[in-house]
Amino acid sequence: MAGGREIKTKIKSVQNTRKVTRALEMVSASKIRKAQERMKASRPYARLMKQMIGHISQANAEYKHPFMVEREQVKRIGYVVVSTDRGLAGALNSGLFRKIVADMRDWQDKGVEIDVVCIGQKATAFFRRVKVNMLGSVTHLGEKPRIEQLIGVIKVMLDAYGAGTIDRLALCYNDFVNTMTQKATVEQLLPLPADASFKDRHDWDYIYEPEANVVLDQVMTRYVESLVYQAVLENIASEHAARMVAMKAASDNATKLIGTLNLIYNKARQAAITQEISEIVGGAAAV
Repeated sequence: MAGGREIKTKIKSVQNTRKVTRALEMVSASKIRKAQERMKASRPYARLMKQMIGHISQANAEYKHPFMVEREQVKRIGYVVVSTDRGLAGALNSGLFRKIVADMRDWQDKGVEIDVVCIGQKATAFFRRVKVNMLGSVTHLGEKPRIEQLIGVIKVMLDAYGAGTIDRLALCYNDFVNTMTQKATVEQLLPLPADASFKDRHDWDYIYEPEANVVLDQVMTRYVESLVYQAVLENIASEHAARMVAMKAASDNATKLIGTLNLIYNKARQAAITQEISEIVGGAAAV
């Protein structure tokens, strides 16, 4: 029964794999609630920050911050890519990377050069293999990331934009829609994108103390930091949701495969028994 032993070994292997996938599913299921709470708690701040920046961009001010000015020619574009540190999350990372690479190719076809900073181990490993200039990376943020961990890579891009090294900055991450849906998103950070929701309003005006450039430097930096931090929280929630769904599907497939292998094993065992009985009967008849 060599065939039977091989099938039993396969069944045992699949059963062990199912134990792992079920464990990962339960871990993600237990972590997703807290990840969603952190993400939702941070959303109002990010939303109001975008609203305030939208008002400032429409203000009648003599001083225009460089982050608000659209440059005539784009020669180099920067990407802040947010990914997971761990795998086994279905197509979460690969779907995001496909979207980013397609966007990069569109710019490269126009002769635009690419700079990238990566947040997360998967993005760091992926873009090291792609022909782009990686300026920095940060990994292993944990379940409760802090803004201090992100300031380094954000500052690299803001300094490059301020110095004119890059002419546009994009943020790439997985937006959490619900447990079953995570949307790969590539959105423009700098210069401030034209927001349709601010077109049909009266003009805004502000009084800046001490000076407009000092205040706006601080506000615009906080604006970028808040959006990147929110993107990290969205991506963590998306990671747990995607892993929970992927591991449940893997567990279900393992269960089906075990059933199929058991059926094959029983058929092989029955065939072996039938052959042995036939040999015995044939031997008895010969005697």
